[in-house]
This record gives sequence, structure tokens and C-alpha cells, in this order.
Amino acid sequence: MKPARFDYLAPDSIEEAVSLLAAHAPDARPLAGGQSLVPMMNFRLARPAVLVDLNRIRELAYVEDRGGHLAIGAMTRERTIENNGLVSREVPLLHEATIHIGHLPVRSRGTIGGSLANADPAAEYPAAAVALGCEMVVRSLRGTRRIAAADFFDGPLSTVMEADELLTEIVVPKAPDGSGSAFVEISRRHGDFALAGVAAQVAPGGEPDVRLAACGAGPGPLRLVETEAALRDGCSSADAARVAAAEVDPDDDLHASAAYRRRLVGVMTKRAVATAWKRSAA
Repeated sequence: MKPARFDYLAPDSIEEAVSLLAAHAPDARPLAGGQSLVPMMNFRLARPAVLVDLNRIRELAYVEDRGGHLAIGAMTRERTIENNGLVSREVPLLHEATIHIGHLPVRSRGTIGGSLANADPAAEYPAAAVALGCEMVVRSLRGTRRIAAADFFDGPLSTVMEADELLTEIVVPKAPDGSGSAFVEISRRHGDFALAGVAAQVAPGGEPDVRLAACGAGPGPLRLVETEAALRDGCSSADAARVAAAEVDPDDDLHASAAYRRRLVGVMTKRAVATAWKRSAA
């Protein structure tokens, strides 16, 4: 199929982009890498009247060290993040999540901001962002606001951004010294969206810091707070797997039953936590 008729606009700056979104809201959609939006338009699952192409806006593509965190421009390609030494050194969980995304052509076009704004429940970046405690910087003609990743996602393919707002930057806290991390997932084929996946970051200490989030197990990325608490209290990895499986609430679909996805989350949690602790300085 071909997409429904739309107007195409290609701004050269953030200011121009947010002006266009405001002028055409709620009928406009930003175009980043297009790896999800364009196929949805071809199947007419998405029918924006106006497409605002962000690919000319160079100021949206960067990875910068800002002390305690990295700042990543929303139009930074996933392939750039995959090959960035600053990311792999300071936020290894984000790097590992990146290499699970699709295939090389997908990562070469896809962007971190596009993936987060698309909010696919099975995508890797939303779960990684929730586990890491990232913040999303969004802009509109009304100003700039920062939204915690835990508050950003609002159901399948939905976020709390208003129609005239544009995601411009992701604030990513650096991993604590001595911490370890892992991102593990199961998919039907290499490069497919995960049937279930778990992002884990752990750091030793008097009270261990444990951060976990799941993808593919509900309407959006889910922080596994009960499992984190159980692990901080010293429960075994087998017990943590059972807590994680009970903590998620997936639906049945054509790819897997809810019961199977729950079991996968338990298994992925056990693997991710074990790998993260092995990689830590503990």
C-alpha cells in the first residue's frame, strides 16, 4: 500500500520545527529515522496530514559529556550510539541495548529520539531509559520541560508529550563506579522486537543499588520495583525470577501467550542480574 496524502515540511532548526508542529497540531508528526512511522503510514495505520522531517536539523545529533550525565540529541543515530566510546564506557547498559535493535540498516537510520517517542512496548530503548532513570527534554513554543522516563510513556505507542512538543534531548545518568549492567532479550528471530527483555544495572555497596526494567511484557516499559527490593533484601536469583514474573502483566497476542511472556521475564531477569553482577566490581 501507499501512504495517505500528506504535506511534507523540512525545517532547518529546532525553532522552525516546533513552530511547524504548533501551526499544524494535532495533525502533524515529526519524522526522525522513519523505521516505524513510514511502514505504519504505508499500511495506513498512521495518517498524519503533515510530516515534519527533522533530518536537516544538525543541532539535534550529538553525544556530550556533561559531568554526571551524558546528553544525547534526539536525532543521534542508533549506529552512532553503538560505536560511541563515551556511551560504551559511561553507560554500558545503553550501549548493550543498542546492539539488540533490529539490524545494521535499521540502526543506521533509526534514532534514539524516534525510538523513545514511538514508545513501542517491545522496544529496547524505552526499557533502558526507565532502568537508567533518564530524562527527556521536550520543547515547544511554550518553552522547555524535562520529563522523567518513568513518567514519559503512556501506553502502547503513546507518550505524555503534547502534539506541539518535540523531543530534543535525552539526559542519561552515568553508571556508578564499580557497577555492572546487562540487557538480555528473547525474540522469534534475530532483529525482531523482543518477546520479552530485561535491562539491569547493579552496583555493590552497603545497600546494593539494583535497577531493573522489562520490555515486551505490558503496555510499555515497566520498572521492576518489587524485584529490585527483593534483590536488595538478599533474595536468590531464582526467587527474583519468580517475583519478576509475577510483577508484569502482559497480554496474549499472536506471538506469545501472557503466561509465556511472564515466564520469559523471570528467565531474562535471572540472566540479566547474574550477568550484571558478574560485570560489576563486586
